[in-house]
Formats: sequence, C-alpha cells, structure tokens
Amino acid sequence: VACQRLVTDTDYGCLSTAELIIEAVFEDMETKKDVFRRLDEHAPKGTILATNTSYLNTDEIAAVTDRPGDVIGLHFFSPAQLMRLLEVVKGEKTDSHVVATCLAFARRLDKVGVLAGVCDGFIGNRILFHYRKQVDYMLEDGAMPWEIDQAMELFGMAMGPFRVMDQAGLDIGWANRQRLAPTRARRERYVEIADRLCERGWFGRKSGRGWYVYQADGTVLPNPEVEPIIHTESARHGIQRRFFSVEEIQNRVMLAMINEAARVLEDGIALRPLDIDMVKIFGYGFPRWRGGPMHFADQTGLGEILKLLKDYAMTDDFFWRPSSLLEQLVREGRTFSDLN
Repeated sequence: VACQRLVTDTDYGCLSTAELIIEAVFEDMETKKDVFRRLDEHAPKGTILATNTSYLNTDEIAAVTDRPGDVIGLHFFSPAQLMRLLEVVKGEKTDSHVVATCLAFARRLDKVGVLAGVCDGFIGNRILFHYRKQVDYMLEDGAMPWEIDQAMELFGMAMGPFRVMDQAGLDIGWANRQRLAPTRARRERYVEIADRLCERGWFGRKSGRGWYVYQADGTVLPNPEVEPIIHTESARHGIQRRFFSVEEIQNRVMLAMINEAARVLEDGIALRPLDIDMVKIFGYGFPRWRGGPMHFADQTGLGEILKLLKDYAMTDDFFWRPSSLLEQLVREGRTFSDLN
C-alpha cells in the first residue's frame, strides 16, 4: 500500500499542495539551503518545512526562507522504519503551533517525539560525538575496537560504538569531523585513526570493510589490517599503549556520556533529564533496563560520578572538566530526577 502511494518527481511544483515537507538530502549546509530556497518559492504559505539534518544548524537553514516560523527539524533515526525516536528541533523562530503539530505527527507515526533545541548534533548526536572522542582516546592509548565493543555490549548496549560506526558509514563521521575542524579547540586531542581507514576507502558495511570485515555469507570479523594502523598511530604520537579492563572501558564511556548530557541540560538543549534518557534508549540502543544515562547516574550516585570525573581530569582537564550542573546538584544533594 505504501509503495502504491509513493510518487517521485524532480519538479518542486508538485509540492504546491503539501502541508508538511521533509528534506533529507546529504549533510551539506549549502545543499540544504538551496533546497529550502526552492521550497520557500514553491510550497504554499503555512506548509511546515522540516529538515532531517543530524547535526546542522536549523536556524541557519531557516534564515534563507521568508518564513522561518514554519521551519523545524525532524531528525529521524536510521533505519527509520525500526527506530522509534524522532527529535523535534525547535528553532529560534519556529512557531509554537508548528512544534505542536510535529509532536502530534510523531505520535501518529508511533514515534517517540522528543523536543530539542538547536546546537551541533542536538541532544543525541551531541552526546554521541563527545563520548566517541573518549572511545578514540582509548583506541589510541591501548584498546582495540572489538574490545571496546564487547565491553559496551556486556554493559547492555545493543551494539558497541565501532559496530555502530560501521553500520552508519565511517564517511559520515569523517565529513562531520572535517566540517568541525576549523572550530576545534587548540587544547583538544584529536585521534586520526578513523581518518586513516576512510582514506583507504574503508567506510564500514557499505564498502565491505571498516573496523570489521563483512563477508558475502554474512560473517562479520575484526578487520586484521586495522590493528597495525592503530599501533602506527599510537607510536607516531609517542604513546605507550596499555591495557584497559572491561570495567574501565565502561566507566570512561558512561562518564563521558553523562557529563556531556549534563551540559546539554545546562545549555537548555534538552528540557529535562528524562528526555535525554528517552533519546538514548529509543535512538541509540542504550539498555532499557538501566533506565537511560541520567537514571543510571542517579543510581550510581552523582557524588561518585563527580569524584571519578575529577580523578580522570587529573590526566586531561580539558575533556574531563565536570559539568557545572553536575557540581551544583552534588552540592545541593539533589539528583537528575529532581529536574524532571
């Protein structure tokens, strides 16, 4: 039935009666702006113009139209027919009725609609981008991709971070890192191992090889050519590689996730901790039985979380600097759940 209702066209004029239009072109700002200029010209007034961008600034996209109040982000998660999360990204000038309509639209699609503010990556990908940095640091410091994946899958994640990268396509993250390179802080550590894979055309499952090798019979094996690349990069930076236990891998990933999630709350990108938990559970394979990263932090104890962050900050005070909100909650004897 769905296929029978699907119509394809290259003429923007066919959108003249649409009430909701969702753009889903490649993650390139100029390409998206060009699409929205054309939508602004052809779509009727009052039509909701939505972008499916994963990272880009929706306010900047809206600014190329004469109707920024009608522009919103609708960030579906891949594969969209399976993943229930839908981030509804409210721009600076998005009208409230547009937000309400899109949240209702999410319910009609049986999606979990979560309201998010505008920043690079919104709620989910901003947190993901941050804790993946810690994953990269462990990779360069001594761990192997499959060891990190196994540790996080033992924690309860549906897939480890390197398996996820292979599924999504390493070229997506590569393009995003290149986009952000001009704004990277001088003190920020940058690991180039994933870039070395991309330079070889190893983009993950889509190319048959990434962190893992994908065989024709469906077998997935660690890519044997990855390990020497990792060792070469570690040696190039003068790093003496060391052992990481399962517990340390899990701690480092979770602390990075929780700390950045607290900053997302500080910045008003998420309205409440529960929204972050919903994003991570329904969009990123966080184990439901752990309740989400904010609930997990409360169960662990925010005082313990803060202590561990300060311990790690002794070796890298730029990455591990504790969130101001987390410090405030510990001082006041409160929890994230108190903010729901």
